[in-house]
Amino acid sequence: VQLVESGGGLVQPGGSLRLSCAASRSTFSIRSMGWYRQAPGKQRELVATITSGGTTNYADSVKGRFTISRDNAKNTVYLQMNSLKPEDTAVYYCNAIDFAVKYWGRGTQVTVSS
Repeated sequence: VQLVESGGGLVQPGGSLRLSCAASRSTFSIRSMGWYRQAPGKQRELVATITSGGTTNYADSVKGRFTISRDNAKNTVYLQMNSLKPEDTAVYYCNAIDFAVKYWGRGTQVTVSS
């Protein structure tokens, strides 16, 4: 499975962005898809995941601000990010777990700054 992220960019604090992750094949049966992020000098961390059944999981730091969703008809997973903070600045990576194999996209930069 190849994953391609898009939608990153520069946004002011309090602003919004929507990230997209397009998969190279049908996402209908992919057990879990999600978003991770890595800030400079820090380890990659989980942001949000969504299962094939629609169950979601979020990091405490983004609960109430970010929403993950998936559109299996478009083979795409989204991350709607609202009320962005400077500490959300990072490279955001799309992730898929398919038959116990993990796949990663190349990432998209999100910068929150005034």
